[in-house]
Amino acid sequence: MKNDLKIVVVEADRDRALAIVDTLKDEGWNSVTVLGDATGLARKIAALDPDLVLIDLADPSRDALEQVSLASSADARAVAMFVDRSDDEMTYAAMAAGLSAYVVGAPEPERIKSVLKTAIARFQVTSQMRRELQVAKQALEDRKTIDRAKGLVMRAKGVSEEEAYGLMRKTAMSQNRKVIDVAQALLTASDLLE
Repeated sequence: MKNDLKIVVVEADRDRALAIVDTLKDEGWNSVTVLGDATGLARKIAALDPDLVLIDLADPSRDALEQVSLASSADARAVAMFVDRSDDEMTYAAMAAGLSAYVVGAPEPERIKSVLKTAIARFQVTSQMRRELQVAKQALEDRKTIDRAKGLVMRAKGVSEEEAYGLMRKTAMSQNRKVIDVAQALLTASDLLE
């Protein structure tokens, strides 16, 4: 695991914050910033732009989890949260908020490294799945657009689906464009003519 990560620790208790920082530095993570006050957390974290956020929250509530998730941009970076207590509902809310790790218990020195490694790995897997899902959604939208454009060409030219696609493909190649670009242009032109 890279030790050049920028880490933000959100911890109100000074002694616990120092213990966490000492543990992180002992593990080779030297770029650590502590935020002891949650006021303006979103703005502070955005300004610091860390790779990972470690939060120690004594008494979590659903609202607190949402605030932390929004503030830490859980879909932009790994977020590990330690809480003193939890239940099934809170655990589900934490995962739904996009936290990479949700650990019941204090951030004990012997656990921090493994929790952070797990949070980073989970974040990377989740990010990859999110990217793949976005690519799949875009491909589906493109397919729908191309199918609609083929329908326009089929009606206008009186040709089969295969021939309509061939005409669109030929046009795209001759104009050094993608088929989806030609399809979108056809649909835009059709909207203007109606």
